Amino acid sequence: MTVAYFSGRRRRAAAALGAVSAGLLVLSACDKPTPLATVTVGSDSVHSEASCYNDGDAIKESQIQACLNKKAEKTLTVSMDDKIRFGVDPEIAENGWTLFIGGQQAEQEPYKKTYRTIPASAFFSSQTGETANKAQVSIVETTGKKLTGIWHFELKKAS
Repeated sequence: MTVAYFSGRRRRAAAALGAVSAGLLVLSACDKPTPLATVTVGSDSVHSEASCYNDGDAIKESQIQACLNKKAEKTLTVSMDDKIRFGVDPEIAENGWTLFIGGQQAEQEPYKKTYRTIPASAFFSSQTGETANKAQVSIVETTGKKLTGIWHFELKKAS
């Protein structure tokens, strides 16, 4: 009976090759994470991956309204005199991004920087003068006229 006899160097090389192969297999099964958007109020901060994202390509027209109407999973409580800070990954800022409130576009021109601050009072007043207790704010990445990513956050007014 013959037994394969490997030197220590060969065993280590075979083990390393096996580990690298297993690592590559695991990585190939993973989806690439979407870019992150962050909302910060005071020292409280939440971040989220996109609720709708197509690897940087345009979201289909037939899916846009459903994406805009999705309920936010991340919530922050704010008072009317708080400043709300919005931050996005550089690749979102490169294309441009805008805010939607309650599924409606709130700005005409896309913003091209990674960070901005807006007073909380801007999100809770309506055109009729009434104030709401909560607002769904969506960060929408745009490429030209196409929407390429949507991130949702809910702002609750502190009592």
